[in-house]
Amino acid sequence: MAHRLRQPLPGAQPRLRFEMPPEQEADETTPETGARFGDPGPRMSAQHPLYVGFMGTVGVGVALLVYWIGSNTTQLILWIVAALFIALGLDPVVRWLERKKIPRAAGIVISVSTLALGVAAFFATLIPTIVQQVTQIVEEAPRWITEFVNSDFFRSIDNQYGVRERITQELEKFVNDPEAMGGIFGGVVGFGSTVANGLFGALIVLVLSLYFLAALPAMKKWGYRLAPRSRRSRVEALSEEITGSVGNYVIGQAVVALVNATFAFIVMTIIGVPFAVLLAFVVALLAFIPLVGGLIAGVIVTLIALTAGWQTAVAYAVCYFAYLQFEAYFISPRIMQKAVAVPGAVAVISVIAGGSLLGVLGALIAIPTAAAIMLLIKEIFIVRQDKH
Repeated sequence: MAHRLRQPLPGAQPRLRFEMPPEQEADETTPETGARFGDPGPRMSAQHPLYVGFMGTVGVGVALLVYWIGSNTTQLILWIVAALFIALGLDPVVRWLERKKIPRAAGIVISVSTLALGVAAFFATLIPTIVQQVTQIVEEAPRWITEFVNSDFFRSIDNQYGVRERITQELEKFVNDPEAMGGIFGGVVGFGSTVANGLFGALIVLVLSLYFLAALPAMKKWGYRLAPRSRRSRVEALSEEITGSVGNYVIGQAVVALVNATFAFIVMTIIGVPFAVLLAFVVALLAFIPLVGGLIAGVIVTLIALTAGWQTAVAYAVCYFAYLQFEAYFISPRIMQKAVAVPGAVAVISVIAGGSLLGVLGALIAIPTAAAIMLLIKEIFIVRQDKH
């Protein structure tokens, strides 16, 4: 039965696939046989006026078309960049699983499922906490308002400036104003649209990451074939170095963020900072942002720790910022030793520029991009300049 199930259906044809033509060796050329569709004729001279004018017009048109497409598909381009960045980051894990005799398809499923479970755990922790806090605020708001209205401070201000009457007039004007009520409705609809677009974007990035991970070897092979044959080996070596450094950087940054969040969670649990689990997820996300992510996470958690007392905030700030120094000099150098090596000034400038251009995504990919540019400058431009 199993043998019959593996057999193709009667009359079924294999699906057509577009494949790259095989490489031809230099000694395999047989001019006497000719090509399938005939031999190509001589090319038009590049100095011919018709050729120059036509190609110049086509070049300008293509440039305008590319600019128009890029300006109208910015969101899609960001999704593609994010998915490619995730795929390059998960590719070392998939290759490691392949070395453990696990098929690449199974390794891709394991890697992406682990990433999706981590994101789902974050939102599963975030959403109930937000709902709980908002519910508490809604329940306590009437009592807070009543206590404030009955306080001596409010009564004295109301007697001097007529605050109660003024608030009543403004509320009646606001309720009777259709534009104001429409603005509230539009804000709610806009928030819902933003959430829906965010979920749709996350789904698109996840699907693209799966496709990129599955097709990454073939994509590299196609990319290398676009280079001239005489330079193909050098292009392949540089590309493998760049993609490998990007993957190692993503994996290393994930490990650093995990260690950072674990330490922060332990400290918050010991000293009694509220919402320790949720804040640990926030610390892990911010730790992915190089250089400034840990500092921002420390400031945010310290401010939230003030709700439990200034002693708690000071204790957390001392422990966490001391850990950041330990991480910078002992943990990150050992984890990132196989990733990228970028000078501090270049790292700061690249993170600021990436954040200004593409937001958080730009800050995340800034250092790998800077490392790739520095490698290309070192291996291509500087080598060429040394020969002159």
